Amino acid sequence: MSRGSHPLSSLLLAAALISSLAGIACEHHHYYRVYDPYYTDYHVWNGEEVGYYNRWANETHRDPHRDFRRIPHEEQKEYWTWRHNHGDHH
Repeated sequence: MSRGSHPLSSLLLAAALISSLAGIACEHHHYYRVYDPYYTDYHVWNGEEVGYYNRWANETHRDPHRDFRRIPHEEQKEYWTWRHNHGDHH
């Protein structure tokens, strides 16, 4: 490796590290809207909604790590009923 390429390789390594960290940060801020067909409204699935979901899952002895969009529709209905009886509901 020549002396002139060392600063360039350091710069490329730093850029790769920064872009990798930016990707991780974005992953934690992945918000989406979920439609509640039982109450005909939308909820933003963000940190606050995840908190409600985790609380519901713990109270009903379900796995809080399961993606809400993948649980059976009957359980989704149970969640929305619970959710509209607890806290702020748009």
